[in-house]
Amino acid sequence: MNFVFVSPHFPRTYWNFCDRLHRNGVNVLGIGDASFDEIPWELKHCLTEYYRVNDLGSYDEMLRAMAYFTFHYGKIDWVESNNEYWLEMDAQMRTDFNINSGAKNDFIERIKYKSRMKESYIAAGVPVARHHMVSTLAAARAFIKEVGYPVIVKPDNGCGAEATYKLKNFAELKAFYAKPHAVPYIMEEFINGTIVSFDGVADSHCVPLFYTSNVFPTPLLDIVSSNGDLCYWTQKKVPAALKDVGFRTIKAFGAKSRFFHCEFFQLKEDKPGLGKKGDYVALEVNMRPAGGYTPDMINFANSVDCYQIWADMVCYDEVRNLDLNGPKYFCVYAARRDCRQYKHSHQQILNRYGSRLKMYERLPEALRLDMGDMMYTAVVKSPAERDAFIRYVQEVK
Repeated sequence: MNFVFVSPHFPRTYWNFCDRLHRNGVNVLGIGDASFDEIPWELKHCLTEYYRVNDLGSYDEMLRAMAYFTFHYGKIDWVESNNEYWLEMDAQMRTDFNINSGAKNDFIERIKYKSRMKESYIAAGVPVARHHMVSTLAAARAFIKEVGYPVIVKPDNGCGAEATYKLKNFAELKAFYAKPHAVPYIMEEFINGTIVSFDGVADSHCVPLFYTSNVFPTPLLDIVSSNGDLCYWTQKKVPAALKDVGFRTIKAFGAKSRFFHCEFFQLKEDKPGLGKKGDYVALEVNMRPAGGYTPDMINFANSVDCYQIWADMVCYDEVRNLDLNGPKYFCVYAARRDCRQYKHSHQQILNRYGSRLKMYERLPEALRLDMGDMMYTAVVKSPAERDAFIRYVQEVK
């Protein structure tokens, strides 16, 4: 099997995807925008060949890279980045090179455009927020008359909290419309809920081979707008109701043979037309792993190797090399910003949490806006320990 992995060096732990494919006997070919000398030795070890491009978003460069690999190794069986930024390019390469093992152009709009996502969520029987495609100020006022303030506006095709705004009154609405916007925006009614994700790996029949869940107590929009400290955690157990809506969502989207990260609001209060407190309402889907080092958190929380689960899906369409019944923990992420002074030093955190700390490092520049400057992850057994860890890491002087 010839597998082209796009951007295998970023995030830095993504070399694990290539390593597990290599262990399964796959011929792994890498395309990246870093020089060969810059990629980690672990990645070099498991790649048959590496092709450097200047821009992973350049169609011409990617086309040449894929043509080079096809000429030297024969037909390409898979191409994947597992990265939100390159999903559309992945789909274009699959379409152009007739690679049938992933999403092509006819599928990508349903997973990249927030307005289109709603169709599949509705097909899954999951409630969706009312929305309006941004056009005129008068049309926005008519929509807000129906749903009330605040409203959320964001690019219809965007990543994370990029260029996203929470408009709380008419003055903020006018200010938004006073600025030019080069891309289509979607406006949605505000949902008072905790963001909860359903994450895992689906087989070729759109059935999860493995699944877990993450909780984000503070919306990323609020983190970015206030330069706040991000915290979130991988749950010990997936609630039955979340599993139900998650399975239905994966099926409705036709998410086959890939990692998935589906986001929902869990309502904090009754919302007419959407559900009761505790119910799940659609937010958006991402047909790739959750951002940053979340795959590693999933491993620590579930005592698994999700990189191997994914590689087994690619090679066998089932999990062959792992026991999925290991001990469960909360794996907690707590980040800090350089602009704040914190009560506890880095060394105090290390001393206090010792072997329970699984990762800690300064984040690369590309991740810092959303995820902070310095991050710590730890495994704990109870919600009380989880919350105490977050407080200890993020308490300011």
